[in-house]
Amino acid sequence: MDNHTHVTAADRRSSVTSRRIGAVCTALVVIGFLGGCATANFGRTDKEIVAERAQQRWDLLVKNDFAGAYQYISPAGRELQKPEAYASSLRRGFWTGAKVDHVECPAADACEVDVWIEYQYRGLKMRTPVHEKWIRQKSDWWIVLEK
Repeated sequence: MDNHTHVTAADRRSSVTSRRIGAVCTALVVIGFLGGCATANFGRTDKEIVAERAQQRWDLLVKNDFAGAYQYISPAGRELQKPEAYASSLRRGFWTGAKVDHVECPAADACEVDVWIEYQYRGLKMRTPVHEKWIRQKSDWWIVLEK
């Protein structure tokens, strides 16, 4: 017998299986890392995230995209009010602008947002404050609709 190592078919299958498992594990780690980056918001504060989401929602309302704005309502709120009812509760073309002014987060999963909205009333440009409540659920922030 010589000093060469003899590799059996079973050894080859085991080696291929190990490499496949290693590749799958590596892929899962990479996917997990990238998914974590997407939800981590790259070190932004809750106030910054809520301010951005609130501004995005108001920008949609100003554009009369009520279906888009509906997507910012908390999951519980969407259970209580369907998209058609939400859209019919709003006045198309009413708002002319909106600007998030201040965000305060008194609790880890709750923020309050002050927004200045602009609209026209009898030909006059008007501006008024709106106060909103936002909550974090399932790693995202949602507006809580008041009745």
